Amino acid sequence: MLRVPDVPAAVAWYRDVLGFDACADDGGGWALLRRDGIELMLSTFNAHEGDVEPEFSGSLYLRCDDVDAWWARLHGIARVCYPIEDFEYGMREFAIYDHHGFLLQFGEPWPRADGREE
Repeated sequence: MLRVPDVPAAVAWYRDVLGFDACADDGGGWALLRRDGIELMLSTFNAHEGDVEPEFSGSLYLRCDDVDAWWARLHGIARVCYPIEDFEYGMREFAIYDHHGFLLQFGEPWPRADGREE
């Protein structure tokens, strides 16, 4: 669950930029999003935790089947952390930030099992 100051704005970003569907929404304080078997929950800040701004020290890593297609779709509309690259640990990946600054990494195993090289 990602805690954000404006759940409707976050839902709009994940819907419009990443293609998620809002499956459940309580009208502004919480939402459940889905796409391709991935579920992501969003909620407003937690008063018990003392949230004052979005904060998350890690990243969300999304393994996908066609990382190049995701890169082609996202690199011009999202802030890029690092461009698509083949890493020696066997992944082809890139990373972007969502509109709150959360780091989203997209990757697939490399080289591809189907033998394609790009």
